[in-house]
Amino acid sequence: MYNASNRSRSVLALARKPPTRKGPQLSPRKAPTQARARATVDAILRATARILTRRGYDGLSTNAIAQLAGVSVGSLYQYFPSKEALIRALVEQHVAELEAILTPDPSLLGQPLEVLARMLVKAMLEAHALDPALHRELLAAAEKVGVPQKQFIRSRGDVLVRALLEFYAPQLRPLDVELATFIIVGAMEGMELRITSEKPEWLTDERVVDELTTMLLRYVGHISVTGTGRRASS
Repeated sequence: MYNASNRSRSVLALARKPPTRKGPQLSPRKAPTQARARATVDAILRATARILTRRGYDGLSTNAIAQLAGVSVGSLYQYFPSKEALIRALVEQHVAELEAILTPDPSLLGQPLEVLARMLVKAMLEAHALDPALHRELLAAAEKVGVPQKQFIRSRGDVLVRALLEFYAPQLRPLDVELATFIIVGAMEGMELRITSEKPEWLTDERVVDELTTMLLRYVGHISVTGTGRRASS
């Protein structure tokens, strides 16, 4: 028998699936297996991020990356065949970090929705507050090399929001889950992008967390289980 809450718990507990690679020019030549090799790859990716933030995608070159990372160009090419492959690796790393932050432990589903929603909104903003300049440049670079970073993040957001809407359905107004998921993920994506590009200082502002949480809860018509029990007004 279909059980939305059990399904939602299983969705939130799923192992994270890596993004599908679209072409050999974007794929690493080999994966580092030893500690020294992993340290080399980490240094290369850190150098890529620093140069990307300072100079943008057009100022990025494998020679400059290798020099800053303290490795030879040959060593860099052992792992990454092009700067496009480096952008792909940074995107995947960034998406994995966001997933780790935004995917709640299934045990948190016992929390009231207003508490969990605020935790997720705050986590999303703080994740981008760590390095908003890199986030902006990475989005632009990803578009240039055909790496759909927005789609990767959006697809994970779709899964999470749908699961939460299904689990907390008894506390919400009647919703078309597919439509509501589309609207919520799109609204949050738009707000996150605008705040990051125009008002990065707001990424750590508790007022913004409060306002975005209130907006989401009112949209879904949430019935508080910690307050009066009345449905949120629109």
